[in-house]
Amino acid sequence: MSTAELRDLLDGRTMLMPLTVDQYHTMLETGILRDGDPYELLNGMLVRKDRSAVGEDPMTIGHEHAWAVNSLVDLNSKLKRLGCYMQVQQPLSLPPYDEPEPDGAVIVGTYEDYRGRHPTAADVTCVIEVADASLNRDRTTKLRAYAGSGIAQYVIINLVDRLVEVYTEPMAQRYGRSVTLGLKDRVEFAAAKGKRLAVAVRKLLP
Repeated sequence: MSTAELRDLLDGRTMLMPLTVDQYHTMLETGILRDGDPYELLNGMLVRKDRSAVGEDPMTIGHEHAWAVNSLVDLNSKLKRLGCYMQVQQPLSLPPYDEPEPDGAVIVGTYEDYRGRHPTAADVTCVIEVADASLNRDRTTKLRAYAGSGIAQYVIINLVDRLVEVYTEPMAQRYGRSVTLGLKDRVEFAAAKGKRLAVAVRKLLP
């Protein structure tokens, strides 16, 4: 759909009906959507996930993006000792209108604790997005979803500017505090029971 067509659709008389998380799950259960399709629910809308590099085909996954996600996986052994684990590119259920699939999320407990459900905001100490072509969406739509759900820490691994952005103190659709970290700094990922895992920024950037 072109921008002009979208404007025509969204005239002053149009009422959009966003999907709820429950409706989204029903679409998956009935086969209207296939589990594993490259979409996530953001603000009640189905949005194609973008893990590409700037200027590349949005259907592709950038090699730097893949490297950064693997660097998050490598943190798992240390996080387990702190009572949590790193979930990568899997759903977080944030009713009523959001079910994103962040590149990383620090989840309390073990994956066995979530055999019958997706983690919710109450289970998450930190959510992480690896941002390349998706940087604007990660700083806006996703930030509002995470802050509005009360997730205490949101980290953006910014591949465009080669830095890490850390957001804390969630409020209604925004965070009250943000810090930008460079290659010489360390980021402290929130873990279970107030514990933290310090990681050099240079180990998170390719």
